[in-house]
Amino acid sequence: MIRPLRRPALPRRRTEGVPSAVTRRIPCRPWEKGLPASEGARGGEPETGLLRKPAILAGLLFLLASLSLGADPFLLPLHEEERPPTPVSGYESLSDELKEMQDDDFSNPGMMMVDLGRELFHQPRFSGDSCATCHGENGERLDRGRIAAYPVWDEEEGAPVNLQMRINLCLERHMDEFRLPYNHTDLLALETFVRYLARGEKVHVSIEGPMREHWERGRRIFHTRSGQYGFACVHCHEYYVGLRLRSLELTQAQTNGFPSYLLRSGKILNLHQKFVGCYQNLRAEPYEPGSPELLDLEIYLGWRGNGLPIETPAVRP
Repeated sequence: MIRPLRRPALPRRRTEGVPSAVTRRIPCRPWEKGLPASEGARGGEPETGLLRKPAILAGLLFLLASLSLGADPFLLPLHEEERPPTPVSGYESLSDELKEMQDDDFSNPGMMMVDLGRELFHQPRFSGDSCATCHGENGERLDRGRIAAYPVWDEEEGAPVNLQMRINLCLERHMDEFRLPYNHTDLLALETFVRYLARGEKVHVSIEGPMREHWERGRRIFHTRSGQYGFACVHCHEYYVGLRLRSLELTQAQTNGFPSYLLRSGKILNLHQKFVGCYQNLRAEPYEPGSPELLDLEIYLGWRGNGLPIETPAVRP
C-alpha cells in the first residue's frame, strides 16, 4: 500500500512577546523615520501620520471652510476689473518655416478644408437653395466684420452662438435641413471656409448686455484648476507664456487662427476640439464640444484676443 506524501510541518514562529502589526509602530513614512516610539502615539495606539502634517490639516480645514461658504476651492483669485494681456497671436511663436507654410495658400495644409467648405457652400440643400443663393457666389454678401465678431448673442435662441452654431441655424431655419452634429466634417468645413473669407479682419467679440454673464462664466473656467495635474488654463496661457512644455512653446491661447491645422495631429481642428485636447492633457474630464461651458470659454478667449487679425486656417505645431 502506497501512502500519500505529506508536506513536512513547518516550525512554528515564536510570537510570544513580539508586538503585533496592529499595536507596533512601523516608521514606514518618510517623516516618521527616526521618531521615538513614544512620539506620536496616544495611549499606546498607532497614529496614521495624517494629522501630524500641519499643512495637510490646514488644507483640509480650508477646503471644508470653502465648501461651507459656497466658494470654489479650485478657483484662482480674480481681479475686480480684469485687463487682458496685450494680445499676441500664436503665429509669433512659429518658426520661419511654419510661418511660410501658413502664409502660402498652396503650402498650407488647412486649405484642403477651405476647398471642401467652398464646395459645400455651393451645394444645393433640401430646399433647393445653397448657401451661395443668399450669400453670393463667393460669399461676397457676407459681412466680414460680423464673422470676426463671433460668438454673438442670438435673440431668437436667447443664447450666444458661435460661427459653427450660426451655420447650423441657417441650415435649419432657411434650408429645411436638420442641424448637423457638432464637429461634423461638413460643418467644420463650412466654418473654415466662412472664417477664411474674413481673413485679415480684426477680432472684436462684444461682452455687452447678456453676453457679460457668459463672459464671466468663461473667465471662471479659465481660472479654475482641473484634472490630476491641478492646472488652470491661466497657468500655461498667461503665467508661463514663452516657456516650453516638452517641444511646444506656451502661447496665449488666442483663437484668431481657428479652425487651425495642427501638425502633431495631422488634421484641422475647431476651437472646441482643441479645448478637449487641453483638458485631456491635464488628465481632466473634458466638457462636450458645443457645450455651454466651452462656448463661455470661447467668448472669454475671443474677448482676450480682440484686435488680432483672423488667420484661418492657421498652422500650429
